[in-house]
Amino acid sequence: MPNFIVATDSGCDLPYPLLKKRGIIPFPINYEMDGRVIADTMLHEDCKKFYDRMRAGAVPKTSQINIMQFVDFWRPLAQKGLPIVHICLGSGISGTYSNGAVAVGLLKKENPEAKIFLVDSTLASVGYGMLALKAADLRDEGKTPEECVGWLNAHKAEINTYYTTSDLTYLYRSGRVRRTGMIIAHALDIHPILNLDLAGHLIVQEKIRGKKKTVQRILAIIGGLVVDPQRQTLYVCHSDVPDEARELGDAIREKFGFRDVYYTYIGTTIGAHAGPGLMAAFFFGKPRTMKGWKG
Repeated sequence: MPNFIVATDSGCDLPYPLLKKRGIIPFPINYEMDGRVIADTMLHEDCKKFYDRMRAGAVPKTSQINIMQFVDFWRPLAQKGLPIVHICLGSGISGTYSNGAVAVGLLKKENPEAKIFLVDSTLASVGYGMLALKAADLRDEGKTPEECVGWLNAHKAEINTYYTTSDLTYLYRSGRVRRTGMIIAHALDIHPILNLDLAGHLIVQEKIRGKKKTVQRILAIIGGLVVDPQRQTLYVCHSDVPDEARELGDAIREKFGFRDVYYTYIGTTIGAHAGPGLMAAFFFGKPRTMKGWKG
């Protein structure tokens, strides 16, 4: 019998069949599109439909998990009598973690025996999906929830990620990029390279002209950060650009010798703001800093 339950949310961008197989319970985050409120199914085929609708002009809206949604999600899990380790979207990106912390207090008043360990991943997308998978590994190894949380907090800064996109249209629509910046980037074929600092804030590290040069620059950055690639899986996620994502993953694996590559879709939580065209690589390496990568 496991020592604890592992939970997270659909923003981890791992497909539901994988989470189900690993015994990880996700909260499906809602989004609004075309006047309808829809729950993230965490299925790749639905992700593709989501991006097709964005290309056709739909503008989705997302909202963070609120306090009572957390309480309602955890209540039946706590009734199983096992502690819960819940890995959250990073607090530097969303208020989800803060809402979860309040919800823990409310649920413990309702059920004093409940044990809920809330982990601020300081990551987004597959970054905290990787932490959820590691939590499942530690659970299956017989670790206690305290040991699991200790490991996650000690090593979460070692998960590095680099994002890039060739289309800033959707970031402009969501208010993340100014119109002038979008126009200039498109005119000059500029591809931003983004990563996360230690607190999980998204930072534009560089702006490169041309896709080929951008990929080469990402490879150079990874080369200065990755640790023991032969012993780990490289995770590559994308918002409906599977061929470009596979090219990126193949180039990284060939250069550094990662054990394997796992490809997945960026789901609706990040995709609603980034739109089609974004791709990112996630790997274990040297710890992130408060200022992000410094070359």
